[in-house]
Amino acid sequence: MKLLSTLILCLFITPALAADASGPSSSAQHHETAIFAGGCFWCMEPPFDKLDGVISTISGYTAGHKKDPTYKEVSAGGTGHAEAIQVVFDPGKISYAELLDTYWKNIDPTAVNRQFCDLGSQYRSGIYYLNEAQEAEARRSLQELQKNKPFEEEIATEILPASTFYPAEEYHQDYYLKNPLRYKFYRFSCGRDQRLEDIWGKK
Repeated sequence: MKLLSTLILCLFITPALAADASGPSSSAQHHETAIFAGGCFWCMEPPFDKLDGVISTISGYTAGHKKDPTYKEVSAGGTGHAEAIQVVFDPGKISYAELLDTYWKNIDPTAVNRQFCDLGSQYRSGIYYLNEAQEAEARRSLQELQKNKPFEEEIATEILPASTFYPAEEYHQDYYLKNPLRYKFYRFSCGRDQRLEDIWGKK
């Protein structure tokens, strides 16, 4: 009887354990990552966080040569990194092409080694692809923009293979939510929205 009870118990428990074990991994397989640089990373998180299908955004540093850079080091301009965001998304709800469209509309693609009031290569714009499909889509979107751009200047945004992405310090994450007044003042005083309207027109 003891052996029979154990077998019956196993029949009920094992499927449940198997479902728990396979659930998270199969769900994670439906998540993809994108990396974009568009100047101040505080200002790049909000437009992506609003999109249905975006799971998370992380501010950080990429495309540089120093391991584990700090904000102070990146800001000084000596590490080669750009301020960037890492976007985790569900491709079943939003495509990489749609992320690219949001990206372009939230940067000044004509600026060289700067974005809005922020100067230096650490504020350059860039798309950093993680696979061949992302590269093809990024280059297609660039070609499309070049054909239909509403401005005369050349596009300066770089498209490169992704290198290590280093998350920024915790106080930078979701800055616009943690410090809404300071964020709004910075964004306004930097002239970001006015310049975006000049380039892309009113939303």
